[in-house]
Amino acid sequence: MDLKKIDKIVRLALKEDCGAGDITTSLLVPAGLEVEASILVREPSVVCGLEFLKRTFLILDRTAEVSFLVAEGAKVKPGKVIAHIRGKARAILSGERVALNFLGRLSGIATLTRSFVDAVRGTKAVVLDTRKTTAGLRELDRYAVRVGGGVNHRFDLGEMVLVKDNHRILCGAYGSLAAMMMKLRTKTFKPIEVEVDTIDELEDVLHEPPEMVLLDNMPAEKLRKAVRLVACLSRGRRPLLEASGGINIHNVRAVAKTGVDRISIGALTHSARCVDVSLDLHALKKGQ
Repeated sequence: MDLKKIDKIVRLALKEDCGAGDITTSLLVPAGLEVEASILVREPSVVCGLEFLKRTFLILDRTAEVSFLVAEGAKVKPGKVIAHIRGKARAILSGERVALNFLGRLSGIATLTRSFVDAVRGTKAVVLDTRKTTAGLRELDRYAVRVGGGVNHRFDLGEMVLVKDNHRILCGAYGSLAAMMMKLRTKTFKPIEVEVDTIDELEDVLHEPPEMVLLDNMPAEKLRKAVRLVACLSRGRRPLLEASGGINIHNVRAVAKTGVDRISIGALTHSARCVDVSLDLHALKKGQ
């Protein structure tokens, strides 16, 4: 992510957490005291958010030294020390919670995403996120998905056309999905995706195929039938097929093996559990 964007987000988080100042630390800790600290991951994880960690401490203490012992996206075991910090004790204590919040949240998304990516490995399906992200922090959530090996879906409503069931209810005057597609083609050059709930709806829209079709809450048998229907089209008219709805880590491989191209999973961002990370403080030895 762009450093300016990271700094903007980190400063907002620090303002939220520190408020008028860290009263406990300012009362108890001498201003000039320097210390060292280690960042520890306490469970199997895909590390994500190292730059957010670093910028948190550097914004509070420009002289701080932050070194990483693993790369962004590294898969680590419990007990792994992933970073060292040396700097003013006040800054490290005041920035601890913000830094760990970023690291735990982003690593949680990356870890969950990697588990889905690993589960479909060997199939042609790619794992996508959705717009079910933390309000105002979509770019962070989407970044963590990429670090975990996933692919980002549309970032916002203006990026592409995605006709969902509620759109279809309000646009019944078109008579058919194919007629609706023909109308859309006269109004935009942006990619179009259409959600369908049944095989009949899929057959309808394939008369005027969009770039993508979202197969909503279809069981594996229907997904396989959808794949066969699209395979009958000439290569230039075949839309990408995206499965969505009711997909979890236990059934995602079965979904991928039906032959769909994409699997979108809202849980990557709306249900990821924060990874357990901690900061251990160490006093500097004499002479350091």
